[in-house]
Amino acid sequence: MILIVDSGATKSDWIALNNNGDRIFLTQTLGLSPEVLTREVIEDRLANNFELSQNREAVSHLYFYGAGCGTDRMKRFLKDIFKDFFPKAKAEVREDTFAAIYATTKIGHQGIVCILGTGSNCSYYDGHQLFQKVTSLGYILMDDGSGNFFGRKLLRDYYFHKMPQDLGIKFAKEYDLDADVIKENLYKQPNPNTYLATFARFIIENKSHPYCKGVIEKGLQQFVNNYIMQFELATKVPISFVGSIAYFLRDELATVLERNDLILGVIRQRPIDGLVEFHRETI
Repeated sequence: MILIVDSGATKSDWIALNNNGDRIFLTQTLGLSPEVLTREVIEDRLANNFELSQNREAVSHLYFYGAGCGTDRMKRFLKDIFKDFFPKAKAEVREDTFAAIYATTKIGHQGIVCILGTGSNCSYYDGHQLFQKVTSLGYILMDDGSGNFFGRKLLRDYYFHKMPQDLGIKFAKEYDLDADVIKENLYKQPNPNTYLATFARFIIENKSHPYCKGVIEKGLQQFVNNYIMQFELATKVPISFVGSIAYFLRDELATVLERNDLILGVIRQRPIDGLVEFHRETI
């Protein structure tokens, strides 16, 4: 059995294939980002999934693409966990950028591939190799244009009284904005980046409001400036995206790219389907 995994900060999609490439099952766990979770939390998330627990001995190959897997230390950390949980599996761990590339860009074709979901990232793919200009320092310092970026912006503007009153009243009705609740989730609970990203739903649902429209445009433009424009070929090759923020703000994203003379490529909400197609070709 082959397991293919696309793991973001919020959730992980798992697809199991047999040796002929036929799907055996599809399942989900919470995100397994090694940068923000302990070994115990990751092990619990694996063990609490029925399909994974029932088939752990049958897995021969595991291809894991995950947020927070950009360093050798994080890759070793996850491989060690997988070795214990899937004792017969040969595990490969790569950062989620590779999942985005394999899901949007064919081998041999050039392109810039971006992640805009709970977090954000951007890479250039020359058809064979991946290149990055920006080393991510995590959600606190980076992740421009992402779900947690917009969530942080909304919370700050609400507390600094910069959000329009009508929108602020609506915002307060939809979320628990008590300061103690916010600080508990940010500083004492796991996955603070995921918590921040939950507020991004509000800006998507109210994107026609002038305030939200302005925040979205500025956030996406900031992502273009700080990430995409780092590459010399930015205006020459297609720019593809994966992630919920890119998917649900695809019209706004297309407008920002056009304004910057950039070529829009493929937008996928979830890269897992493209990953399956890629691995089926290699079975």
